[in-house]
Amino acid sequence: MLEQPSFGRRLKQLRRERGLSQAALAGDGMSTGYLSRLESGARQPTARAVEHLASRLGIGVAAFEESGATDSLAQALAIATSTDSDETFKTLERALCADDGQDPLLRWQALWLVAQWRRRHNEHAKERTFLEELVALGNELGLPALRSRGFTQLARCLRACGEIVPAVEAATTAHQLARDNNLPTQDVVSSLLALVSAETEVGRLAQARAHADELTALTVGRSDSLWAEALWTAAAVRVRQGDLGAAQELLEQALDRFSSAKNLTLWTRLRVAAARLHLQKTPPELDISEQYIEQAEASLVFVSIPALEQEVTFLKAEIAFQRGQFADSRALLDRVRGTDPHMTYRNRVRLEILDSRLLIIEGQEREGLKRMRALAEEAQAASNIDLAADIWRLLAETLAKSHEAPTA
Repeated sequence: MLEQPSFGRRLKQLRRERGLSQAALAGDGMSTGYLSRLESGARQPTARAVEHLASRLGIGVAAFEESGATDSLAQALAIATSTDSDETFKTLERALCADDGQDPLLRWQALWLVAQWRRRHNEHAKERTFLEELVALGNELGLPALRSRGFTQLARCLRACGEIVPAVEAATTAHQLARDNNLPTQDVVSSLLALVSAETEVGRLAQARAHADELTALTVGRSDSLWAEALWTAAAVRVRQGDLGAAQELLEQALDRFSSAKNLTLWTRLRVAAARLHLQKTPPELDISEQYIEQAEASLVFVSIPALEQEVTFLKAEIAFQRGQFADSRALLDRVRGTDPHMTYRNRVRLEILDSRLLIIEGQEREGLKRMRALAEEAQAASNIDLAADIWRLLAETLAKSHEAPTA
């Protein structure tokens, strides 16, 4: 028999798992007020109400029976912190959906872990949902450290989604909280990493450079992941300022001194960043770029991150394009596009840029031009001014190359 409050907990879990609001689930056959009272356990469900909700959820009535011990947020959290696997995080996510929020600190910790799990899989839209609740909960708790960390992660997620201005705002809040409340250096550095990256994307290069200098000053004498990321981030600012020599010097410090034993994923990403840097030079240093790509590829067997694997393949496609090997470039690009691209907004745009450039080379000039113009306008609308400028520049270069190269 379906009794309260277990029915209400299970109903809320099923609704949240499907991403439905109370109004969407209630439909025309039930008021949202009544549904809310059912979820809270204040009303006993009638047979008619149960049938209506089961139909709306697309389940059998038996599914309203509570799913057991794994619904306990405390148990799911304990398992997730001691066993790192997709299955344990799925269980934790389900427990979050069923939890009624009686322990906000426990819920904050669970939200943090599930958001990190979603980020590792580059599922930024789902990550964002959890982070937005995390930030709201942190504000309710009023703890500066939790608030700063929540805003930092939200800023990183927003940037990955291409929402650069909100990312700057979130990162600015995180940095201010860390500074005003004398939080540990790691919190200040983490907020600055997010802030500098977002400011660079939006074209606020003076502010980004000042914050990058603050970032590197805070990490002097270290040799850990924060130090390597600080150098990488500072290098990215120099790249946007057009000082590729200074960017290379900063990046080479991290490449030379940061060991793969400390963080193999970051070690690999640094080599991918170096490969892209040498591709951006005039003329592109293709041999050096390929050397870094080979090093990155060798570690992918152990890292096994789809987004990183796709980025490496995509860089190989860009190198092939620069060498005039257009058929090879197309084959590599299609390999990436043949799977679900687990990429950040900027890398997804880069992928579409290369596809458009290849269309122009292949003789579909009108379609390629149309797509590149649309990409540039989209980047401008998102306040991604430097990306828009890159697209217009690449468009001009491609048109020139298309008149030099054969179409086959």
